[in-house]
Amino acid sequence: MDTLLNEDEELLRDQARAFLAAESPPSLVRKVEDEGKGFDADLWRKTAELGWLGITLPEACGGTSAPFSHLGLLFEEIGRSIAPIPIHPTMVAALAINEFGSPQLVETILPAVIEGEKLLSWAWFEQGGDIDLDSIQLEAQVQGDSLVLSGSKLFVEGFSDADQCLVVCRSQANSTGSVGITLVLVDTASEGLSSTPLPTLAGDIQHELHFDAVAVPIDNVLGEIHQAGAAAITMFERAVILNCAMIVGASRKAIEMAFEYAKGREAFGQPIGAFQAIQHMCANMVTGVDGAAILTHEALWKIAEGLPAATEISTAKAFCNDRCPAALRDGNQIHAGIAQTKEYDLQLWYRRAAAWSMRLGTSIQHRRIVAREIGIVPGQ
Repeated sequence: MDTLLNEDEELLRDQARAFLAAESPPSLVRKVEDEGKGFDADLWRKTAELGWLGITLPEACGGTSAPFSHLGLLFEEIGRSIAPIPIHPTMVAALAINEFGSPQLVETILPAVIEGEKLLSWAWFEQGGDIDLDSIQLEAQVQGDSLVLSGSKLFVEGFSDADQCLVVCRSQANSTGSVGITLVLVDTASEGLSSTPLPTLAGDIQHELHFDAVAVPIDNVLGEIHQAGAAAITMFERAVILNCAMIVGASRKAIEMAFEYAKGREAFGQPIGAFQAIQHMCANMVTGVDGAAILTHEALWKIAEGLPAATEISTAKAFCNDRCPAALRDGNQIHAGIAQTKEYDLQLWYRRAAAWSMRLGTSIQHRRIVAREIGIVPGQ
C-alpha cells in the first residue's frame, strides 16, 4: 500500500481542516460540554451540507460513494478539531444499514441520514465489556411479526439524540459465538426502552439501555435473522478503525500544541525545547503518533480495497490505545501544571483522546484478536 496521501485525499484533508478550524473552535467545544448538549446542531447541519454524512454512501441515496479511506481521513480531521457532533455513532450504523439492510431500510433511512435529518446510534457492549460475540446476551424472541428484546446494553454513544439505534442481540436461546446473532434497528422512542446517562471523561454522555419486552418490527432486521454474526463483526471493525482515526487526529493536534509550547516557554535563559530531555520526549511523541497514523491508514486502505483487515484494525487499535495517550501524557508534562487547568485548551484534547482510547476494546482484547488472526491461538 501507499501510505502517502494522493491529490484528492490531500484536498479533502485540507478543506476539512480549514472548515473545522473556522467552525469548531475550542470555545464551541467548551460551550457544548458546559451546557450538557449532546452536539452542536448548527455544526451538524453544516457538515451535512458539505456532504460529509454521505461520503461513502450510495449516490442513489444522495451520497458520493467515495472510498472508505476518505471517510477515515475525515474522521481524523474531526478528531483533530474534537468537533462536537455525533458523526461516529451515526456513520457506524449507517454503514451497516447500507451494507446489510434491506432495500426498503436503505431507501428509508440513508437519505435522511445524509441530509442530516436523522441521527443514529448502535449498541454492542453488555456486562463485562467484552468485544467478542460470546458477550452478546441481549435476548430477542420472535413473536409473530415482531422481535421482542429483553435485557440491557452499556456504553451506547449518542443515544439521547438518536432517532434509531442499531442493536446487536441474541435471537437463539443457548447459542454461542456468531450463531444466533441478529442485528435490528430500534426506534429510540419504543415502548419499554429506557436509558440511564453515563457521563464520560470526554465530556459527552453515553447511556445504559434497558429493554423491557421492546417489540420491534421484523422488517427492521438487517439481513437474515439469527445469521448476522459476520455483519455484526464488520460493523464493530468499522467502528474501531474510525475510532482510531479520531484518536490519531486528536493526538496529532495535542502534540503540536506541546511542541509550540516547548519552543516558547523559557527556563534558565533558553526555550525548554533546547534541553535534551524535552527533545527526546518530543521525538517519542512523534514516533508514537506517526506509528498510530500509519497503522490506521493501512487498515483503512485494506477496507477500501475490500481486503480482510481484522489483523490490521486490531493492531492499529492496540497501538493507538497504548502510544497515543502516552504521547499526550508527555505533552502534559512538557506544559507542567498549566496542562491540568480547565482554562487551558490542552485538557480538551487530552480528555477526549484518553476517553476514546478506552472505548471499543482494550489493548489486551485487541492483541488477542491479532494473535487469533495470525494463528497463534485457535479461532472461535
